[in-house]
Amino acid sequence: MAVTFSDPHTEEGIKSLDQFLSGKTYISGDQLTKDDIKVYAAVVEKPGDSFPNAAKWYDAVSSQLAPSFPGHAQGVRFSGAAAPAEAAPAKAAATAEEDDDDLDLFGDETEEDKKAAEEREAAKKPAKKKESGKFSVLLDVKPWDDETDMKKLEEAVRSIEMPGLLWGASKLVPVGYGIKKLRIMMTIVDDLVSVDTLVEERLTVEPCNEYIQSCDIVAFNKI
Repeated sequence: MAVTFSDPHTEEGIKSLDQFLSGKTYISGDQLTKDDIKVYAAVVEKPGDSFPNAAKWYDAVSSQLAPSFPGHAQGVRFSGAAAPAEAAPAKAAATAEEDDDDLDLFGDETEEDKKAAEEREAAKKPAKKKESGKFSVLLDVKPWDDETDMKKLEEAVRSIEMPGLLWGASKLVPVGYGIKKLRIMMTIVDDLVSVDTLVEERLTVEPCNEYIQSCDIVAFNKI
């Protein structure tokens, strides 16, 4: 279970850490773990005597890390605040492990953290293969007027060929004032043919628009 501390750069944060470490040697048990490294990296200097538990823990972590960094430290400074030299390598170690660390020791999980976690989980899941389906579409094809040659209109419609498209039965349906429209059935494979694209980029543009004014989808059913 994740442990949450206040900002370790403040006295309140150190106080919270000191209270947590009462009766404890390390953050998560009786051995040094990456939890200790992460907290240690955030504490800019050894806590004072008013925080004995935190000071004792700080010394314990420092003694564990010292053999790994035998060089003589000169001290470094960040934004005007001096930081112990041994804290810098610890911060680097904490940064390297941060991507795989789900413990939130200093505050609530941010929206960015949640989104990143969700994206990692989604990436682990195999993508579902989209199932190709067939649909039966009933289309009304309207002429410009009563003088439009409906036989040539139907020929223009059926002249359109593409993978996944099969034209079916048709008939002329009276509209009014001597005008008839072509009602035609077609079968499409949905991942190969878009009805909207078929209408907007093939049926209602040249050369078909010489006979076709507009098209309407009457029915759209999965087979």
